[in-house]
Amino acid sequence: MVSSTHWLASHTGMAILERGGNAFDAAVAAGFVLQVVEPHLNGPGGDLPIILWDARRGKVEVICGQGPAPKAASIRHFQELGLDDVPGTGFLGACVPGAFGAWLMLLGEHGTMRLRDVLQYAIDYATGGYPMVAAATQAIAHVAPVFRSEWLESARIYLTNGVPEPGATFRNPDLGRTYQRILEEAEGAETDRDRQIEAARRIFYEGFVAQAIDAACRVPAIDSSGERHAGLLTAADLAGWRARYEPSAHFTYQKATVHKTAPWGQGPVFLQQLALLQEVDLKAMGFLSADHIHIVIESAKLAFADREAWYGDPDFTDVPLAALLDMGYASQRRQLTNDRASLELRPGSVNGRQAVLPRFAHQASAGRERTPSVGDPTLLANPLGDTCHVAVIDRAGNLVAATPSGGWLQSSPVIRGLGFGLGTRAQMPRTTLSPNLVLRGGEPWLAFGTPGGDQQDQWSLNFFLAHAVFGLNLQEAIDAPMFHSSHFPSSFYPHESHPGRLQVENRLAPETVKELRDRGHDLVLDGPWSLGRLCVAGKDPKTGQLMAAANPRGMQGYAVGR
Repeated sequence: MVSSTHWLASHTGMAILERGGNAFDAAVAAGFVLQVVEPHLNGPGGDLPIILWDARRGKVEVICGQGPAPKAASIRHFQELGLDDVPGTGFLGACVPGAFGAWLMLLGEHGTMRLRDVLQYAIDYATGGYPMVAAATQAIAHVAPVFRSEWLESARIYLTNGVPEPGATFRNPDLGRTYQRILEEAEGAETDRDRQIEAARRIFYEGFVAQAIDAACRVPAIDSSGERHAGLLTAADLAGWRARYEPSAHFTYQKATVHKTAPWGQGPVFLQQLALLQEVDLKAMGFLSADHIHIVIESAKLAFADREAWYGDPDFTDVPLAALLDMGYASQRRQLTNDRASLELRPGSVNGRQAVLPRFAHQASAGRERTPSVGDPTLLANPLGDTCHVAVIDRAGNLVAATPSGGWLQSSPVIRGLGFGLGTRAQMPRTTLSPNLVLRGGEPWLAFGTPGGDQQDQWSLNFFLAHAVFGLNLQEAIDAPMFHSSHFPSSFYPHESHPGRLQVENRLAPETVKELRDRGHDLVLDGPWSLGRLCVAGKDPKTGQLMAAANPRGMQGYAVGR
């Protein structure tokens, strides 16, 4: 079974499985295709967390494909530039591109196929063409003025014949040639499969790709500050990094153990929400009742407040994750919820330590939205930026969830000769990318995830509760009316928030909408099929049958199996 946010990636993954590859081969091939066909959502310049279950090893593993900030990045440097925040577009927010290295680690350590087998699909789509989705067209149209006046290499790639029409065949030959050159140089250097994969990694992080990135970052480019700035990323930054394995963060909720990434990402906030809801009888409240939605939202506010105060890179800061997931702490925090919607941002005190919120969170908690002064409104915070997801399970029981993002076409100028731009992940204190892998009875059950930035660990939680608690099947759980809070600060520049804001699809029952408003929620009705882009693959614990589902919103996601 393969489920992803784009039908061509899902079919690519299934083609690999049909040829005898395993779930990891399929995920890698699908992932490289996503870099081509969803360039407004991810790219080779982006980042990637992966959670997997390798049946041969019998354990959950996390591959961290989140590259670090450049060594030259410092608070002092940004202060000297007169910047209070890292801009959300341009070169200053670029971290080491981690996606390429993470995909290759998954292939090399867990896959069975050669690099050519999995990369050829992406090369073919980049050079031969693919149908441009409407959302990509919208993203290109939004930033076209900047492309034409400032990011000229981006204009050359994406505006060759004007803004592409939705559904029109689009080609990125530069990106195809980049993949092809990496492949040919790797094959020319090594014949052994594993050495070839390692050679490809070196070519990206130490060869012509790294050199092109270094050269591009030395030339100032316009960003969301309204000024031109050179980047800080160098070839040495790329050469000094590689993807790595990490233990997962996990929590057991009603016999299901949910695994997430470490708190360099927001993943543990999903686990904190589960801890807060552990002693709540959701099923008795009724699915999508006002009681159900209210307690989930109020729990999210508490968990995300802790995200703001406590999460960060464990290599550089002490994140008290065990204490945050402790049931005693959760019980104490749960007492802060009542029948009224909270308008406060309330992190907890942990192990005798007082919570410290970032400056923008203090501003947000007072209800003041930040409006940056920029020269061009099209450079604001990538309003059309988002993420991808791919989930795969194979007949051997291998299971993988991956959430690639960053390197959007609208986030940073295309690098000459490479056909892709860089990410801007340094604009936030932790990544929002948050795949999920769940075991039940010690056996792999579900792999799932969604695009959505700060909403990822709300939409995913809603889906999981719909399936695990309320008994909806996978597709019903994805299709159900979705909701989320934007009460807390956005991870993305300029970090705006809307205290008390509850956004719901307008398919909710009118009486539920009224009751939620009566409880003090600033309720906003969104379109009927507008929130969430979930993908899931897994194994039915009762029948042993494989299962998958995909989001119908946007008519783009696709699940396939046999």
